[in-house]
Amino acid sequence: MKQTYKKLARLLMTTMMTGGLMLAGQTGMAAPAQPTVNVDAATKDMPNHVASKVLDVKADKTEVGLISNVVYEQVPSRGYANVPMQMDILQPKTQAKKPAILFVTGGGFINANKDNGIQLRMHLAEHGYVVGSINYRVAPTAKFPEPLEDVKAAIRFLKANADRFGIDPARVGIVGGSAGGYLTAMAGTTSGTKTFDKGENLQVTSDVKAAVDLYGLSDLTQVGSDYSEEVQAKHRSAGATEALWVNGSPVFGGRDGGILADKQAAEAANPIHYISKTSAPMLLMHGTADTIVSPSQTDLLYQALQQNGIPSERYLVTGAAHGGKYWVQEPVLNIITDFFDRYLK
Repeated sequence: MKQTYKKLARLLMTTMMTGGLMLAGQTGMAAPAQPTVNVDAATKDMPNHVASKVLDVKADKTEVGLISNVVYEQVPSRGYANVPMQMDILQPKTQAKKPAILFVTGGGFINANKDNGIQLRMHLAEHGYVVGSINYRVAPTAKFPEPLEDVKAAIRFLKANADRFGIDPARVGIVGGSAGGYLTAMAGTTSGTKTFDKGENLQVTSDVKAAVDLYGLSDLTQVGSDYSEEVQAKHRSAGATEALWVNGSPVFGGRDGGILADKQAAEAANPIHYISKTSAPMLLMHGTADTIVSPSQTDLLYQALQQNGIPSERYLVTGAAHGGKYWVQEPVLNIITDFFDRYLK
């Protein structure tokens, strides 16, 4: 046994010396990317030697790294002057500058968990995108447009730190679902303007080249459309989250009443209100079994985009609910990725 280990040590030493001599004699030439070694050479003569299995792998999948809890801005909130807003970043490990996509989670206007959407985010990262996922201010402690200001601040952060994260700042898109789809639509329709740009990194723009709105809201006064009168009445109530989103809490200086209490404020919080010639191309998708946000919501925005000549597409996903397993299936993920490829690559 000792002789075998001595033989192995001599083999390793010879290999190292030979490799060093070869490199020394090849000035200006790159070393082989991956040397081939007969890993069983030193042990094949051992008694009862069992050969290992060999696995040939085509290394064509990009490695992705995670950078957690990056502070992209600090904002005032409920008496605190500097509350950190955070972003998780998925970063493909390649040398070239890559396009970036901001993912905006949903949460009914009252939650914003940046851990959501991991399968969509990973799919995009594996296809060559730097992907940031954020939390943002929510109702009732915040109201519109503060959450949108956070989204735009996150876009500017990615652009301002492009070298740090390997991003091409000229190729940035945005995607979100539900309330995140709504915020995505707001960022897309106001792209090319300085509307709602507030806070840090104002030396760069919050423009996006493409936006993907998944089952988002487009007209906050009609969220319950196509549902029963009972559901529509709930959406007209002061406790509806879209009402808190626009009006705020009356306890903390907001307006009391439902979404119709201030029709002008409600209209100012709708993405349709901001469509212009600089609005970003948009993909909209909605499930036919959505019982939370009426499928007509994305259709309202789609029709308005079409009428204004903004490049746009809309898909109805048969049987899909408001979130859930349909939204992580390959056909859906591929449509989203192909749309971004068209405008960001």
